[in-house]
Amino acid sequence: VQLQASGGGLVQAGGSLRLSCAASGRTLGNLAVGWFRRAPGIEREFVIGISGSGAGTSYAGSVKGRFAISRDNAKNTVYLQMNSLKPEDTAVYYCAARPYLIAREWHGYVYRGQGTLVTVSS
Repeated sequence: VQLQASGGGLVQAGGSLRLSCAASGRTLGNLAVGWFRRAPGIEREFVIGISGSGAGTSYAGSVKGRFAISRDNAKNTVYLQMNSLKPEDTAVYYCAARPYLIAREWHGYVYRGQGTLVTVSS
C-alpha cells in the first residue's frame, strides 16, 4: 500500500489544520494507522494512532485534547484533526500503517508515507 500525507501548511498559533493520509494499492480497512512528526533537530515521534477496527486510539501526551484521529474506510483515508496548534507543533508529519494494532515506534510500521510540512507561527 502507498500512503500519501497531505494538508500541511502555515497556520497561526491557536489555529487548526486537518491532515489526510490517503492510501492506494490496497484497502486501509484492517490496518492501524499512526501519525508521526519530526521537528528540526528532534527525533521522529509518535503523535496519534487509530487501530484497524477504529475502536482504539492512542495519543502522545503533548497532543491529547487538541488532536483527533478518524478514518473513512470508504475513502481509504485517515484524518488528523489538529486544533489549538502551538509553535512547538511545527514539524513534518508522516503517516504509516501496519496490521491491526497501533504501534508507537516508526520502525513498527510496514507501510510508511512521505510527509507534509506543518508550520505554526507565533
